Amino acid sequence: MSYQASYEASLQHSDEFWLAAAQGIDWIKQPRVALDARAAPLYRWFPEATLNTAYNALDRHVIAGRADQTAIIYDSPVTGTQEKWTYSFLLEAVARFAGGLRNLGVDKGDRVVIYMPMIPEAAFAMLACARIGAIHSVVFGGFSPDSLKDRILDSNCQAVITSDESVRGGRVFPLKVNTDMALEQCPDVH
Repeated sequence: MSYQASYEASLQHSDEFWLAAAQGIDWIKQPRVALDARAAPLYRWFPEATLNTAYNALDRHVIAGRADQTAIIYDSPVTGTQEKWTYSFLLEAVARFAGGLRNLGVDKGDRVVIYMPMIPEAAFAMLACARIGAIHSVVFGGFSPDSLKDRILDSNCQAVITSDESVRGGRVFPLKVNTDMALEQCPDVH
């Protein structure tokens, strides 16, 4: 189907179009409705359906025989680092990361702030949150301790994931130090 035909179908037969598109991923509970507009402008896509983003990003590819295929290519102009990770490596790394979050008491529906540079481990953290059903909020690594504290408190998060530091535009940002300073005013956060 051409782009124009797909576009027209998405407008003329919206529910059918998006329900058909939804068959391209794995669901825990299949959707019966594509868009719930009853509370517009607060729309809900695929209400009552359930999926796991991490499963769709990793597990299904390993199951389909793509375990040794490259899933992420990291090419950093800042550090000159180039690395490739396979689906099987990522699945294992994300499962371990998710286990670590669980050991901290993070569970389905809990919120986690991710305050990291643009490194693959940030993606690992996001997928680990998705794997256990935690909600993640990514906070820009250049934010100050006060700005980070505000976002931690606003999100009512249970944990913060960070790294030692970030280099951006030739400047070093002390992410762990900033996190420690922010957490001094957030006593209930790991």
